[in-house]
Amino acid sequence: MDKYTVKNKQWMKGIILFAIISLIGLGMVIGLSKDVILQVEDDITEFSSYAGTVGEFLISKGIQTESNGYINYPLDTKLEDNMHLVIKEPKSYTIEIGDEVKEDLISPHDTVELVLKDLDFELGSLDYTEPELDSKIKDGDKIKLFQVREVVEEIEKSIPYEEIVKNTSQLDKGVTRIVQKGKNGKKLEKIKQKYINDELVSEDIIEEKIIEQPVKEMAERGTRQMVATSRGNTKFKKAMTMNASAYDLSYQSTGKRPGDPYYGITASGTKARPGAVAVDPRVIPLGTKLYIESLDGTKDYGYATAEDTGGAIKGKKIDLFFETRNQVRSFGRRNVKVYILD
Repeated sequence: MDKYTVKNKQWMKGIILFAIISLIGLGMVIGLSKDVILQVEDDITEFSSYAGTVGEFLISKGIQTESNGYINYPLDTKLEDNMHLVIKEPKSYTIEIGDEVKEDLISPHDTVELVLKDLDFELGSLDYTEPELDSKIKDGDKIKLFQVREVVEEIEKSIPYEEIVKNTSQLDKGVTRIVQKGKNGKKLEKIKQKYINDELVSEDIIEEKIIEQPVKEMAERGTRQMVATSRGNTKFKKAMTMNASAYDLSYQSTGKRPGDPYYGITASGTKARPGAVAVDPRVIPLGTKLYIESLDGTKDYGYATAEDTGGAIKGKKIDLFFETRNQVRSFGRRNVKVYILD
């Protein structure tokens, strides 16, 4: 082999070696480039970059992020092939809690749940929002936050007693007698109160326990329509207890003397006499037939007719006529039972 052949072989080896080294260098350069997916809000762009970190990549692309914006990797993170970078710009929101309104709250997020979390609003297990937590929102939107709490209270309450009334012919009509006095019972209620933003919206009884049973009130209502008189039993419409006084024809009682044209004459124009009584016409109309019963064991006044009136006879008062001044003094003032007869 001549020297030229040897030189040619050496030259070819050099060319091949240079090509190999070049290919290796090119591969290494190609290997340093990374494919990066950049998403800004909803816009997505694909890049190739030789940057070493996320921050360097953003600078190389002229992208600036606001201090209160959002990027899903720290800026000093090593840039990796096929890395997906997400950038969100800050947005302004309003949060309403009952009557309290907080405006211009800044967050880069666009769902209710992430916005509230970013702004440090903690939700209890019963709390809810409008729109709902997974709802997408946009710059300027309002979020209503409903803070719900439930409180259980024990309250003692009264149980009203039942009234039972039975008719009896042993009592006069219109008269009621208590046989057994009623008494309210007691119960303990567990009540669940629900508050939304500190406003009570509902109360539900979840448990009830009787502490003391109520006592029924037993009463008797009179149906007796007859009053026992000197003439036997007499039917009546109504009975009432009234305060009775007495009067005669004296000047002390009537303010009139013999010779006065109205002396001894009642308001009805009749002659004053035993059995003619003075009443308040608003309580007992003039002309009403009556029977007046004593309540103190003395003799009944008896049958009477409402024929007169008097300035002092108002309401449940009655003035009974007697013939003599001694009878008036003896009678004085006492309660009587007045029957309005049929």
